[in-house]
Parts: sequence; C-alpha cells; structure tokens
Amino acid sequence: MASFTRISLALLTGTAALALAACDGADGVASPGGVIGGTPAPSPTPTPTPTPTPAPSAIAAFAETAQSGITVTRDEQLAVVNAGTNNNLSGVNPLNGFLPIGAAATATAFNASTINPFFVATSYIGAVNPAGDTWYQGWTCNSSTANFGSTSGSCSAVPTIAATATPAATACPAGTTAAGTNTNYRLCVLPALVSGNLSLPAIAGIAYQINGRVDVGVDTGGDGTAAGGAAATLTFAAGSLIVSNSSDAANDYLVVNRGSRLNAIGTATAPIIFTSQQNLNSASNGDATQGQWGGIILTGKAQISNCNATGIAGGAANCQNVVEGTGNALYGGATAADNSGTLQYVQIRYSGIAISEGNELQGLTLGGTGSGTTLDHIQVHNSSDDGIEIFGGRSNLKYLALTGSDDDGLDTDVGWQGMVQFAIVAQKVGGATTDSFSSEIDSNGNEDFIPRQKGKLANFTFIQTANAPAAIRLRGGADYTFMNGIVKSVVPCLNMVAGTEANGGKSTIRPAGGTGAVPTTIEEDGPPVFRSVYFACNNA
Repeated sequence: MASFTRISLALLTGTAALALAACDGADGVASPGGVIGGTPAPSPTPTPTPTPTPAPSAIAAFAETAQSGITVTRDEQLAVVNAGTNNNLSGVNPLNGFLPIGAAATATAFNASTINPFFVATSYIGAVNPAGDTWYQGWTCNSSTANFGSTSGSCSAVPTIAATATPAATACPAGTTAAGTNTNYRLCVLPALVSGNLSLPAIAGIAYQINGRVDVGVDTGGDGTAAGGAAATLTFAAGSLIVSNSSDAANDYLVVNRGSRLNAIGTATAPIIFTSQQNLNSASNGDATQGQWGGIILTGKAQISNCNATGIAGGAANCQNVVEGTGNALYGGATAADNSGTLQYVQIRYSGIAISEGNELQGLTLGGTGSGTTLDHIQVHNSSDDGIEIFGGRSNLKYLALTGSDDDGLDTDVGWQGMVQFAIVAQKVGGATTDSFSSEIDSNGNEDFIPRQKGKLANFTFIQTANAPAAIRLRGGADYTFMNGIVKSVVPCLNMVAGTEANGGKSTIRPAGGTGAVPTTIEEDGPPVFRSVYFACNNA
C-alpha cells in the first residue's frame, strides 16, 4: 500500500486556503446604518457599474469518473495540481491558432532539463515559442484542424513529392515489384516480407505501395534468441512516398518485428509521406477522410507490464504480448535501450483501422520499443483511431504534430517509461468521437502492474474539441509529470481515474484509503506532478 502523506498534505493545505478565502473581507460587527437626530440627506443615485465576467472556476477544470466504485473527486484532483508549481487552473484565451497569447505567452516556464537532459530548457510554455518558432513548418501538412504555414502543403492535396508526367516510363527499384500506375506515379509494391537490408531511394514518379500486411524481418524474440527469427532493415530515403493499396480487400499496414528496424529519415524540405492510395487523387480526400489504411507498427524488446498467459511479470525477457489488430506480432522483452530504427520528418496520413471493438490499428503504434529508437518530427493526420499509441517500452519522442485523430491524440499504456517534448495535439474542428482525449494515459485497471507508467511530458499544446469527459484522462497506475503545457478545451481539462484499493488505485492518486509505506515492488512515485501548466477549460 502506497503512502499518501504528500497528497494528504496537499489536500489539507488546499482546504485550509479555501476556508481562509471564505473569511477574507468579512466585517466583525455590522453597522446599524441609522441617523441620530434630524432628517438624513438623500444619497446620490449611484452610477451603475457593469457586471464583471466571472473568472472560470478552478474546480470546473476537472471531471469525475467512477471506476470500481471509486471516484477521484474534483477537490482531490485540485489538490494534486495545487501541489505543483506555477499552474493556472482558471486560464482564458491562451492561443491564437496554436501560438500562445496573453497570460499564456508570459507564463513562467519550468526548466525541464533539470529532470532529464533529454529535455531542452525553454523560457516559454506550450509547444511553440511565441517569440518565433519554425520547427513545425515545411515537413507538415495543413488542414482546417491546424495551419502550419505557407511552407506546408495541404494534407488532402496530392503529395507533390516524387510526381512525374511520365510514370509508366519509370522503372521500379530492385526489391520491389511494378504494379501499374496511379495518376502521376508508378506503383512499386513492397515485398510481403522484407529480408536483409532493403534500401529504397526517392525517385521522381515512384510511389512505394504497401499491399496487405508487410513485415520487416521475422520476430527474434524478447531476448534476441528466438529460433528461426531473422532481423531485417527497411530504409526509405528523404522525399520518399509510400501509399496503401485501395483496391485490395486486406488491411494494408507495415509491421517492423522485434530485432528489425525501419529507417525513414526525411528532412524539413523533403519529408517522407506514408498515406493512402486515395490521397493520390486530389478529389478523394478532405477534412473528414480517415481510416483508409492501417498505419505503421514498430515493435521492440523493451519492458512492458501486460504479459500474456505465457509470460511473467517484472519485465523479464519472456514478458510479451500481441500488438492489437495484428493477431501475432509480438512486442516486449528485457532490453530497455532496444533500437527499432529511426523516424524523422515523417507524415502519416489517413490511417487507422478498427478490426473489432477495442482492437484497432493507429497511425503510429509503438509496442515495447526501446530508448535506442529515434522518433522526432512526426505528424499523424486524421487517424480513425489514435494518432500515436505507445504500449510500454522506453521510447522518447520530440516534435510531434498529431492532427485530426478520431480517437486520442497521444495514448500511452502498459508501463511506458519515456519522455515527450514539443507536441501539438489538435483534434478535428468538427469534433471527434465522444470518448476522444487529447491524451489518454491508461493502466487497464491494473494499477500496480510493473513496470509502472512513468511518462514525462514537456512543452505540449493540447487543443481539445471533442465532447469527451476531459482533454486529459489520467489513470491511477501512471506516475506522470506534466511540464510547460497549455490545454485549451471545450470540456473539463483533466480527469483522474483510480480503481479499487486492491489493485493500487487509492494508493496512486487518492489521499485516503490505506496506510503504510510505499512498497518498492510497485515502483510507486506518488501522485502526478504538474509544473507550469496553463489550463483553459470548458471553452474558456
């Protein structure tokens, strides 16, 4: 059972402050208001003053959700945030597009580099420096959800990369198979199984095609010794274009199996675009388009918490599970620094497929990927499920643009212990599904499974337009730190959820329900931490 001394103190302090505030300004004795002798002179008619617009209530920033009969109350959530530093729970009008304005532009920033050298120290909160920033320009695509500037083209337009007027005359590189043409592109089909090292150049008129499921390598196991496993590496040059197959009945998606790598290294002026074949026709896709292919799955050998029936708890080499939507792609192991490749300056458009309820493919799925994997400058646009979902592992990410996701923008699960800095998460202007969060942090009801989630987010901008319970859902098994963030939401900003005491729920967020020291075996760090986060909730 974890200790809640810290959170109890925070709650008591907050309660005391509310009590003092209630007493502030009260008179000890009321004035009788009468006049002794004579007739009082008439009082002048006072000039009416306009009724001030009430400031947003801090308590309204939170939503309550019961789990296993337990509810983390708004007061308890308020105490958690108030235990941090420089947070604003009653903010208004923080953004112009996604650029901080007003009080958000001058808010005091926390030096996240003191937490870990992965983080860059900033003088501002939010994902973008209001004094001028360009990290999001050029390699991204624009939509009504987010406009990244004139150097970024339209997401719905045909990618201009690698187009040619004579695609039929273009030969497919070795390792791929010609499959006809589509508009101004020669389609070159990737093999169903990539073996060895396949390196593909960017060639004018070439669109590499994912036809059904494409596997990179054969699973080498969590400890790298699985019988029959053979690693492979698939490399795309800067400026490459990869599309799905719109005419096949199978789901098209790319799986990088444990031990193998995907190297997709674009540049700010020549990003690598993964999209649907329909996107090659300018009349096919628009702001509502989504779910036209299955996206990218990277698997790795880093620790996870949801071992299948044949695995064991504790992050051992045989702690593994199957990536949802694949049926047999395994992830997990015991190698925290595992390397599944590099994705830099990459767009993933119109992806995400629901195989069945709760069994979906995202834009980018990270299953047990390790800290050796390089992930930065990645846009996922209009995924029909999550933008990026992280299942355990130790991967770190920087410079993310997650736009138009129909479910969650950034979703983390099952023991992820990593860091994210500079992330713009913007939902569809018209709203996504009603259970869509800018960020959902899950524990699947197993609050004390290890490795426990220990995510750290810095310099994030969440723009919540969907009618979900909140912009951020934070479940009890996650020890999270939020730094230098801006949350602009049409609903409450934060929804903390914890389950029963039997599975650790009360010990992780709630300031009541048990006693005793924190067991080191459950990796409990205490309640979530908020530092310099600006909340503008309920359409403020």
